[in-house]
Amino acid sequence: MDPPIFAEFAISAVLVVICVTVHGLGLAGLSRILRSEAANERLKAINPLSLRGSLFTLGIVVAMVALHGVEIWLFAFTYLFTHAVHGFEEALYFSTISYSTVGYSDTHILPEWRLVGAFESILGVILLGWSTAFFLRMISRIDPH
Repeated sequence: MDPPIFAEFAISAVLVVICVTVHGLGLAGLSRILRSEAANERLKAINPLSLRGSLFTLGIVVAMVALHGVEIWLFAFTYLFTHAVHGFEEALYFSTISYSTVGYSDTHILPEWRLVGAFESILGVILLGWSTAFFLRMISRIDPH
């Protein structure tokens, strides 16, 4: 039996709230680490084109990719748990292409669960944009020019 549309909407809404919370807490934690007084003094002395500057940038990128990964996996487990897809690999693939808004094809998910994939795409745009803004703000701390 197909889930009613309100069940899809409710599951999507819960996932959005959880992911926004996870993302906000993750970026706040990363920001807190980078805003400590000791970190502030060290950041002022970093040449953005140096090895230290590159490692700083890489660390932020890896942390943000991990954060997005948690959110993608949350949707993937939801697809798996609801039997919207046929296996874990397919769930992770569909979640990743939906979150990144590549949106290769709706054929990877049962028609009655497509709304969740659409919500994931909308959320992906917002969270990727949020991360981009955060990244630029952090990078500007080592390159004030």
